[in-house]
Amino acid sequence: MEMNYDENTLHQLEEELHVQIVPGTEIMTDVGSHHFVKSSAGSDRVLVPQPSDDPHDPLNWNTFWKFSTLTCATAATFVQGMGPLALAPMFPELIKAFDSNLTDVVQFTGIAILVLGFSNFIWVPLSTSFGRRPVYLASLLICFGSAIWRAKAQTYGSFMGACVLNGIAAGPAETIQPAVIADLMFLHERGTYQTLYFAFYFGSLMVGPIIAGPMAQYAGWRNFWWLNVAMIGAAFLMCLFGFPETKWHRMHPDELRNLETEKPAPILVGKVNVETTEGSPSELADLSHVATSQRDPNLGKGSPSKRQFAMFQPNTHPFKSILLDLWIPWKLFAFPIVEFASFVVSWSASSFLTINLTQSQAFAAPPYNFSPLAIGFFNFAVLVGAIIGLLTAGPLSDWISMRLTMRNNGVREPEMRLVTMIPYVLIMIIGNFVVAFGWQEGLSWKVIVIVGWACAGIQVAALPSIASTYAVDSYKPVAGSIFVSITVNKNVWGYGFSKFITPWTMRDGYVPVIMTNMCLITLWCSFGIFFWFMGKRFRVWTKNDSVHRM
Repeated sequence: MEMNYDENTLHQLEEELHVQIVPGTEIMTDVGSHHFVKSSAGSDRVLVPQPSDDPHDPLNWNTFWKFSTLTCATAATFVQGMGPLALAPMFPELIKAFDSNLTDVVQFTGIAILVLGFSNFIWVPLSTSFGRRPVYLASLLICFGSAIWRAKAQTYGSFMGACVLNGIAAGPAETIQPAVIADLMFLHERGTYQTLYFAFYFGSLMVGPIIAGPMAQYAGWRNFWWLNVAMIGAAFLMCLFGFPETKWHRMHPDELRNLETEKPAPILVGKVNVETTEGSPSELADLSHVATSQRDPNLGKGSPSKRQFAMFQPNTHPFKSILLDLWIPWKLFAFPIVEFASFVVSWSASSFLTINLTQSQAFAAPPYNFSPLAIGFFNFAVLVGAIIGLLTAGPLSDWISMRLTMRNNGVREPEMRLVTMIPYVLIMIIGNFVVAFGWQEGLSWKVIVIVGWACAGIQVAALPSIASTYAVDSYKPVAGSIFVSITVNKNVWGYGFSKFITPWTMRDGYVPVIMTNMCLITLWCSFGIFFWFMGKRFRVWTKNDSVHRM
């Protein structure tokens, strides 16, 4: 529930709609005498959350600043995600360079994945306390240094140290942009932009090997890391000048009531509150019949203030905020919806990780005997699949949710997104079957790559987006912490997977490994049926929890 309803209004709405309104449940249309800010003067679409009338509120920013902010965040996500999983086509070169073996060089990827997940216990608390902007700038600088270190490393231990530093610095790629999307975009837009995020994040993991393979073969693997240095430097400059702070505190009704008891009553003109400062009582939903242009004259016309370009945002209680953010991700593991999202994202990503970690093992050996260049280019199929997922999953999720909302008298429930998972689960199953039996039986590379790898790209852009958006819609105030929980779960599994996948496939072949993983993905996704019926009950159980007042 992102609307700041007072208790009386909440009861009135529940009585008129005959529905229980709990966090995550949103009213997407006018109800009787209750009227909301719309997306435009001629539209019936209610905006959730309701923006303030402050021109510096990120929800009110004009198209240029929203586009600039999302472009910079996406660039940072892309360059931070590109390095850790780019090594697969380079494995033969790294084995020679460091006099090592396949099992050991695979650990360059595994260790980076593990550290990356836990690094968000640093980045997300800093983001909550001091803002998204300083986290992007600091992490990009550290990424810049780690890429230089990778390019100059001369020993196995030195390169492993650079991988660890890269993992620490790349953490924001997995957690900060979803929080930025929640800061900037309204509920009906989030499905599309969340899919955009996942497509570019997982796209960076796909593009890395595409570039790394040819560069390792023709320019030397070290030059790939110098290319990373240049790209990270460019992303840093983009964020420095084009990414203003998006963190904006929207006060909970409890805070507003406390504020009203401590301060003299503000002057009212009709029903419009004169106080308009950030976090003031004016943020309480005014449900009188006032035109959108009067209630929020800055909608779509605002811009960031100079303060939002500061290097960090002041915080009166930084240590309290940081300690709270260290605890909240662990607490969220007790929330069934967050746990569901964590498992769907983790195992959907592991379907792609399987291809990443085994592609050189399968395609560099007989009967294929492909070069690093060819193996790298095969990843274009995964990228094309991710683009298809980007173009379909977000819009489809938003469209299905809107249709079901209309059928539900304008009341939206987060569970309405779960229906969208069905076609992508089927695509995931097809892709895993083709890859597993294709490699095991030595089928044509065209079938494996064009069908199997493309399906892997489609599902890895779609399923994580749908599941994580469901969790964010249910617990929006802790969006950053939700992604810490998801990332820790995903990366611990990814690290463990990287430890045993190579010896397991060598011993038993590809079918047992990939089919086991596919069955686990299907199992976790099938819980979507359970949450379709029980999700709201879980949200009722947690409706009074402190996570909704953060």
